[in-house]
This record gives sequence, structure tokens and C-alpha cells, in this order.
Amino acid sequence: MYKDYKFSNQIKVLSISLTLIGLLGILYGFYAAPSTVEEAKEIVASMSHDSDYGGSGYGESDHGDSGYGESDHVDSEYGYESSGYEYDHDKHVFNQLHNKPWAAIYVPALFFMMISLGVLAFYAIQRASQAGWSIVLYRIMEGITGYLFLGCLFVLIILGFSAFKFNHLFIWMDPEVVSHDEIIRNKIGYLNIPFFFIRSIIYIAGWVIYREITRRLSLQQDENNDISVHKKLFKFSAGFLVFFLVSESMMSWDWIMSIDPHWFSTLFGWYVFAGMFVSGITTIALITIYLKSKNYLEFVNNSHIHDLAKFMFGVSIFWAYLWFSQFMLIWYSNIPEEVTYFITRIEDYNFLFFGMVVLNLIFPLIVLMNSDFKKTNFIVILTGIVIIIGHYIDVYNMIMPSAVGDMWSFGPAEIGGFMFFLGIFLYVVFRAISKAPILAKGDPFIEESKTFQYYNLD
Repeated sequence: MYKDYKFSNQIKVLSISLTLIGLLGILYGFYAAPSTVEEAKEIVASMSHDSDYGGSGYGESDHGDSGYGESDHVDSEYGYESSGYEYDHDKHVFNQLHNKPWAAIYVPALFFMMISLGVLAFYAIQRASQAGWSIVLYRIMEGITGYLFLGCLFVLIILGFSAFKFNHLFIWMDPEVVSHDEIIRNKIGYLNIPFFFIRSIIYIAGWVIYREITRRLSLQQDENNDISVHKKLFKFSAGFLVFFLVSESMMSWDWIMSIDPHWFSTLFGWYVFAGMFVSGITTIALITIYLKSKNYLEFVNNSHIHDLAKFMFGVSIFWAYLWFSQFMLIWYSNIPEEVTYFITRIEDYNFLFFGMVVLNLIFPLIVLMNSDFKKTNFIVILTGIVIIIGHYIDVYNMIMPSAVGDMWSFGPAEIGGFMFFLGIFLYVVFRAISKAPILAKGDPFIEESKTFQYYNLD
């Protein structure tokens, strides 16, 4: 008999502590955010070595920092209307600072939701391919995907606040902006609030329904060892992957790319997928190693860890390929509405923009290229933490430049937002793992998985 996981008090205390401390940081972020244009001017002045607002470093050359060039900002609330350059710039900066706490919670909300979604995709691939090696990890995957519904709900709530104009994360949701912006007006058939939320609900419903169906079938399989259940899991998973490929791309357009509605990339859906996929696999590896260190998962061996590390290595290279392809194709075309996206990030987010490449490619490439390192828990944990941090920065780079321009920072709101959602994520995931037997013993390939071994690994 194998020892099933019991939700430990240590994890409970850690997750609740992270959540509460993070909440304080979030609340401070909202408290510190300006409520008027005058307050925004005071904040900017305090950030500058020069008390004069015009010398704060946020002059005319910085108007494109939100992802739009000067010609793109035509509404008085967001850009440069003939009513007066100085006032319009002040209002623009106010909106960026007002967005800051909202963006600070949107980034981690999206990030942890995508981790769960990435694991769901990996789980579906294992089921559809009828892979033998990964069956001993199914309950870990099912536990991580247990966060999916709550994670999607958090994202949906933030999107709802945007629709009701509590923030300006999605400027296409403002009718005034649309009325003055020809580019956004041409996209109104797709970018409109009712259709946006209808699509979002369809995505979430499809993901959550698949997760709940496969979870129930997996537990049912433990009880009766019925081969028909295995066949159902295969069929559901194969069908879901078709839905996932379409819905994930559309989700990335809606929830991320539409923050900057003037910009587009045909590779963006794949790029976002690669990031969430490797983050999800890395999370599986970290939780597996942790539970094994606590004397659970005795049927997991070095070969299983080695395979997870291989996926971490391979998908990191895949992510880098997509990152470079997107960058190269846009950069050499030199079309203003496209290259502005990268100019903003290179000029105002230079350290983060190129730093994440080191974290997401260079470090994993150097470390995990060695086969022995792939089965060394300490190395896998270290690399995993680096990858998680790197892809969090990647999501940060996707959201912040368009939402807050050059007003970014890692302050209480940003740190608090990450801690808040990390705490909730840990609580939900480990609680879900404790709610079912740690081994999916009813799978017909379970013995193959328990005895899985590379001939030259040990």
C-alpha cells in the first residue's frame, strides 16, 4: 500500500501567510495609486530629481511607452487632442499610474491560471498519446489543474472591473477612445465587450468541463479497473486538444494582446502557449520532488524526474525559438505599428526584456543539457525556480508596458500580488492532491509507469 498525501499544516500556514501578506501589499498599492491628475503629477514629480514636472523624464518622447505612438493617442483621456498637449499628457500619465495596482494583480492572476492551464494541456497530451511513463504523475497534474476554475474566475473578475471602467487596462473598452481611434474602430466587430465575455466564458467552460470530466473518470477508474473508462479518457482528451489549440490562441489575443489593440502578431498564441506549457511542466516537477522528499510518491524514480527535466529543457528551447522568430519577423519588417511593441520594451524594460531570455533559455540550456543533471533533484529544483521566475517576468513584460508605460516598478503591489496568488495556488493545489489517492492505480499501464526505467540512467 502506498501512503496517500495528507494536507500538511506547514503548507496551510505558508499559503495562508503568503495570501494575507500579499493582500496587504495589494491594498497598499491601491491606496498609493492617484485618484486625480494632480496627485499623479505630484507622484511623478517625487520620482524625479527635478521638482519640475516637465523635467521628470516623462516628456514627449515617452508617450509611446504604453505601446502606442503619438499619432495613436487621439482621445483626451489617453492621448493628444488639440485641447492642449500638457493637460492630455498629464491625463495619460494619470491613467498609467491608476492602472498600476490593477496590472500588478492581473499579471500574477494570469500567470498562475496559465500554469494550471499548461498542466491541463500536458495532462491531455499524456492521455491522448496513451503515454506509459507519466501515469504515476497523473494525480499531481490533476491537483494542479484543480486551481484552474478559481484562477479563471480571478481573471474574469479583473476583466469585469475593466469593462465597468474601474481601470484602463483595455482601452478598446472605452467608447470615447473607440470613437476617436480608426484602428480600434476597424476591430470593433471582434473587440466589443459582449462578444469578448461570451468568448471568455466559452474558453473557461471548455477547459473546466474537460478537467472535471477527466478527474471523475480517473477516480472512477481506480474503483473498477474498467478498460472502457480508459477509452473514454482517450477520446475526451483527443477532442479537448483540438478545442484547446483554438481557445488558447484566442485567449492570448483577448486577455493579453488586446491590451495593446494597435499591435498584433501571428505567432503570439504559440508564444504564450510555450510559456505556459514549460511553466506547467516545471511546476509538476517541483511539486513531485517536494512530495517525494516528504516520503510520498515512492513509485516515482529518477527516470520520471529525468523525463520532466527533458521537457523543461526542450520546451524552453521551443519558447526561445518563438520569441526570436516573433522579434526577428517584426523587427526587420520595420512597420511602425508593429515595432513600437518591441521599442517600448527595449527602451523602458531593457533589463527585464533581455534578462528573461537568460532565465528562460540560457540558464536551462547550460544546466539541463547534461543528462546527469536532469535526474539530480537539487539541479532540477534550482532550474525550475529560475524558469518560473523567468516566465513570470515574461508575462510581466507582456502586460506592463502597454498598461503602465514607463511607470513600472516592483513595489508592494507587485510583490504582494505575486504572494497573494501564490498562496492561494499552493493552498488549492495541495488540498486537491490530498483529496484523492496519490496513485492512479486503475490505469491499464500503471505497472509500466511504476517500473519505468532508462537502461543507462541509474
